[in-house]
Amino acid sequence: MTLDRFVVVPAAYVFLLRPGTAGTEVLLQRRGDVPFMAGHWGAGAAGHVERGETAFDAATREAVEEIGVTDVDLTFLTSMQRTAGGEPIDERVDFFFTARAWSGEPRIMESAKATDLGWFPLSALPEPTVPHEAMVLGLLARDAVPPYLTFGF
Repeated sequence: MTLDRFVVVPAAYVFLLRPGTAGTEVLLQRRGDVPFMAGHWGAGAAGHVERGETAFDAATREAVEEIGVTDVDLTFLTSMQRTAGGEPIDERVDFFFTARAWSGEPRIMESAKATDLGWFPLSALPEPTVPHEAMVLGLLARDAVPPYLTFGF
C-alpha cells in the first residue's frame, strides 16, 4: 500500500483582545493585495511558523513584524487542522493565541500586506472575515473554543 504523504504548513495567529462597550473587542487587519483572502479581515498578526521556530515564537515575532507590539502576553487558545477542499497537498495546522496585554500601540507595519486595522466586537465581526478565523472568533464569542478544531474536511 502506497501512502500519499503531504507537507503540513504550520501558522500562528494572534488575536489581541480588549474590553469594549459592546463586550470584548478583537483587533483585525484587512488583508491587502496578497495571494490568500485579499480584502478579507483577519487576525491582527498571523504568519507561517519558520523552520526551527515554535508556534509561540512565531506568534511573538509576527506581532512585532505586523502590528509593532512587543511583550505580548500570549495565551494558547486552540489548534486547527485545515485543508482547502480536501486537497491533500494543502494541509495546514494553525495555532491560535489571544493576548490581553502588550506594549506599544498596534499599527500597520507592512502596508503592502494590510490596508486597514480596527477593533471589532466579537459579536459583530466585519465582512468579509477569513472563514476559518471567523469560526474561531465565533466560538470565542460564545466562550466555547475546544482545544482542537478542523476546517475544510
